Amino acid sequence: MTNFKVPVWGYWLMGIGLAAFIGLLIAYIRKNRGFRRPIFASPYVLWIIVFTVIPCLLVAYFSFTDPQGNFTLDNFKTFWDSNYATRQSLGPDALKMYEDMGLSLEDLGLGRSSININTLVFSLWMAFLCTAICLLLGYPAAHIMADREFRLGPTLVILFVVPMWMNFLLRTIALMSLMEDSGLINSILEWVGIGRQKLLNNTAAVQVGMIYNFLPFMVFPIYNVLNKMDYKLSEAAMDLGCDKWHVFYKVTLPLSVPGVVSGITMVFMPAVTTFYISRLLGGGKIQLFGDLIESKFLSTSLNEWNVGSALSLIMMILILLSLGLLNKVDPEGEGGGMV
Repeated sequence: MTNFKVPVWGYWLMGIGLAAFIGLLIAYIRKNRGFRRPIFASPYVLWIIVFTVIPCLLVAYFSFTDPQGNFTLDNFKTFWDSNYATRQSLGPDALKMYEDMGLSLEDLGLGRSSININTLVFSLWMAFLCTAICLLLGYPAAHIMADREFRLGPTLVILFVVPMWMNFLLRTIALMSLMEDSGLINSILEWVGIGRQKLLNNTAAVQVGMIYNFLPFMVFPIYNVLNKMDYKLSEAAMDLGCDKWHVFYKVTLPLSVPGVVSGITMVFMPAVTTFYISRLLGGGKIQLFGDLIESKFLSTSLNEWNVGSALSLIMMILILLSLGLLNKVDPEGEGGGMV
């Protein structure tokens, strides 16, 4: 375990933030001569500052510093070239000695390695597939549940909500038990004559686990928008001569765009950062970007925490870009509700 030590300025920052919060709280109470409704949101604001803002600042700090606290960009260079830190630790003298011996960096296995970038690209591809499949499955499901003529719509909503009451890890473990060699799915395949298949420890298993866990996050934003849509618009379009397909294409689909964008965001970003699904269903053979970040923080190497912070910062930038896109397409957050 790395000997992690919060810098002195980190303690000062947390202390100053807490003191400032208490001071503002006292000033607010004195100004308003008592408590008003907004004051009850102050614990939540304090929670956000202590457990969100300050940790993000710490991640940014360690991203741009080395283990000694000096400013450096080497952590981001390590993201671009995973062997960069190893070459730096050897020093120029050792590299010169190997060069004099006629050994190149490639011979030593110290040439430029794109493992980190390849892992990010692979994670983005897996997240893209997961999002696309969730959209193809989720939009029809949301459209059916929002149809007022479909009496089982509320029942389907409950069936989608109930699994979310279960812990994320328990759902994944339950899926793993269904897909294992002696699980229910293979038993059914053997019973119908297809034979047992290797369903776990591969990319397809990880993809199935991601879709299973994140599908509700695609369905509910779309359902929320469709459910609030004024059905008089569809009736007016049909009165003007549109059939059901043209009503869907001209009216329903454009109005559901905020929910679609919200669902894409809520599925894509967790899919990129997930790591426990790949560990369980991939058997440790499939590494996503979240697995890479976790391995950095669990490493005993001196500077891996700093590299892990840089990787986390890169992922946070992707999240901010995604939220920026959502804000442009759905500025009022119409598709952001779950139910």
